[in-house]
Amino acid sequence: MSTSPDRIAALAAELSALLGDRGVTTDLRGREKASVDGARMSPILAEQLPLGLADLVAFPQNAEQIAEVVAAAVRHGVPVTPRGKGTGNYGQAIPMPDGLVLDMSKARAVVEVGDGYITAEAGTPMVVLENAARETGQQILMYPSTAQSSLGGFLSGGSGGTGSIKHGSNSNGYFVKALDVVFASPEAALVHVEGEDAQPYVHTYGTAGIIARATIALEPMQDWRGFYASFPTFEAATGVIRQIGRLEPTPRLVSADRETIVNALPDDPAIVKDRASLRAILDVATLEAATALVEGAGGRVEDVREGPQHTVRISMLSYNHPIEWLQKSDPGVYFHVEVSGDALVDRLDEVQSVYPGALLHIEAQHDRPIGMLAAPYVSAEEVYAGYDRLVALNVGYHSPHQWFVDHHPDRTREVAATTDPEGLLNPGKLVAATAPTGAKVS
Repeated sequence: MSTSPDRIAALAAELSALLGDRGVTTDLRGREKASVDGARMSPILAEQLPLGLADLVAFPQNAEQIAEVVAAAVRHGVPVTPRGKGTGNYGQAIPMPDGLVLDMSKARAVVEVGDGYITAEAGTPMVVLENAARETGQQILMYPSTAQSSLGGFLSGGSGGTGSIKHGSNSNGYFVKALDVVFASPEAALVHVEGEDAQPYVHTYGTAGIIARATIALEPMQDWRGFYASFPTFEAATGVIRQIGRLEPTPRLVSADRETIVNALPDDPAIVKDRASLRAILDVATLEAATALVEGAGGRVEDVREGPQHTVRISMLSYNHPIEWLQKSDPGVYFHVEVSGDALVDRLDEVQSVYPGALLHIEAQHDRPIGMLAAPYVSAEEVYAGYDRLVALNVGYHSPHQWFVDHHPDRTREVAATTDPEGLLNPGKLVAATAPTGAKVS
């Protein structure tokens, strides 16, 4: 699908009048920058790039301008691809049918911090929300491993991260208290939805409505510490990850890696080369118990660090990030699959044998361990063939090699039929699956 140059030119002129000359660009370099995300992390997606190129990019500075930009695009029949910080890894922010990229990174005002909630505009970085909450003696329930990700991006494309051991995913029904969303309407409007009515717009990539402002839940602030331990073997580290994850008060994060991945991570005296590493964000009250578990498994505590800068650093070495460092250390070699289940600990060797040369990054989670299984890439067919072998081991998986909505897709299509009847919101992302996407383990 291609939008006519006349429509693009007319929209660009209208947006320049609305946002000013710096609020919109048709410059090739700017359009290229706005048309990529972290999709190259998947060799399957990398083989298909480029997926699309924006015709123009708009930079609204608040929620009201987001609504006005979308309305203008709808009047001109131009597709709209919403974008936060562009840190997603799966192509969801790439404008597949060209058109307009709606870059919301400048709409970053914290509107209100109250008892148990914080309201901010879509482009606000999650770490800014955490800092604002901390000033009132509170904390956000969770934030993604890339702490600089935007609020709208995390709600639209992310699912969990630091804090998920206790709270699960951001679509659990109590993390998001309210949203102001924008539909594909020719009239600028912010539609306010609360509670369960907000859920159809979470983790659906803006296909049913673009999040312009959000209110998320807060809880009382805790005294966190960055906790670093090392072990002679990865098996020793995985042997205690569930126990540490079950400490009370619940840890905010617990991650572990084997030596090969550790050696690819940034240099840090607390992350000892050639030893398995466990990193955690722990309530200060659990440090003694965590130390006993580590030492009981033959490990040693390398450091305990105080301060939010240290806990954010640990977040930035969780979930996908260790695999990204592994890929940087050996470019063009590794793919990964998201995995879950107690088998990641209890049947570790079998899980890693699903793909030749596989390496597991593991995380404690609220019900069972999760992780990223990385292995040398051969072909898409070989990647997909491993999914059945994972299921046979009672391992859940989610494929990071696709860009389409797979969270309540039927519900999303039903909502979008009303909110986006012309299919202008992030086209190409609300489609039928063309490859295996994932399986949960009960």
